[in-house]
Amino acid sequence: MNQLSIDINCDLGESYGRYQIGNDDLVFPHITSANIACGFHGGDPLHIEQTIKGALAHDVQIGAHPGYPDLMGFGRRNMQIPAAELKAIVKYQIAALKGLTESLGGQLTYVKPHGALYNTMARDLKEATTVVEAILDMDDQLAIMGLAESHVQQVVEEKGGRFIAEAFADRQYEADGKLRSRTKQHSVFYNPAQIAQQVLSIAKDQQVRAFDGSQVQLKAQSICIHGDNPNVGAILSEITQVLAKAGIDKKPF
Repeated sequence: MNQLSIDINCDLGESYGRYQIGNDDLVFPHITSANIACGFHGGDPLHIEQTIKGALAHDVQIGAHPGYPDLMGFGRRNMQIPAAELKAIVKYQIAALKGLTESLGGQLTYVKPHGALYNTMARDLKEATTVVEAILDMDDQLAIMGLAESHVQQVVEEKGGRFIAEAFADRQYEADGKLRSRTKQHSVFYNPAQIAQQVLSIAKDQQVRAFDGSQVQLKAQSICIHGDNPNVGAILSEITQVLAKAGIDKKPF
């Protein structure tokens, strides 16, 4: 019988200037993949480089985390950008992360779009196609992480890429398998025990309890915990303990 395993990823490197976002130092010992900001929704060259160094020191897989050009809104506001411009925006961000990573002796393994861009891709086939093409134009060996059970998988595979299905540890799901909007109440979890149980349910049973109480099938290769969650240290410690008790390894995809 094969040993169960799951990748644990986190959005990191989002601090910029005098603004401290997230708790990166607390996160690294508990994760296997790092989605590192590329400067458009968060991050600046110094913080990005420091985060890459942290990932390399902890032997954590490195991914680019490009978003809309929306520093004021932290990349969580919807934007309508022409396809050619959006492609250039995505490629620019990946190039920055890829170049910095390689300059430090590391390798960029995957791309996970951020925030509103990620969510728009999951519901808009045209936007998904634009972003996937941009990523693969940069490097067709980069894996692409997207929302599990969304059409992003079909787009990636039709373009010849590798798709990594992602679920969320600290986000509420709707009955249709989509994430509950952050504009609504109870969209984010903060209780470490509740979050760890959701991770266990996804990793072991491939399902999650939706906001209406129904069970949603959710097959994922990676589970995200948000680094800007104020309880992230306690959350990740609880996840580590719960997975270990269940005999589930944390491994990069």
